[in-house]
Amino acid sequence: GTSKSRCLKMSHFGGSDLYQQRINENKRKIKATQIRSQINEKLSETGEREKLEELLRARLIESGWRDQLKSKCKDMIQNKGLEKITIEQLVNEITPYARSTVPENIKAELLAHLREFIQSQLE
Repeated sequence: GTSKSRCLKMSHFGGSDLYQQRINENKRKIKATQIRSQINEKLSETGEREKLEELLRARLIESGWRDQLKSKCKDMIQNKGLEKITIEQLVNEITPYARSTVPENIKAELLAHLREFIQSQLE
């Protein structure tokens, strides 16, 4: 009956504490996703997303990151041969490198702007 299947479910999760932990963890994940979604909505509605993207673009150019990335792409194309590499392959290969080479000070500046924006939305 039901008590037997409930027992099986509980034991599958190693007891009710772990089961409850997993439920709470999933609730937190859902809540975080909802909050992220609301922030994204507000960023778009207010035009803040465009401002942040423009700031990021400017900072990446100023720092030389963009030129560094262009150069890396050219090297990859030369090494593989223009006929042998697709845009998709290039993007897939360059993306991890691109993300990992964004200067920390630029990440910090954008994060500060985001925090400011979120704070202003809560007031």
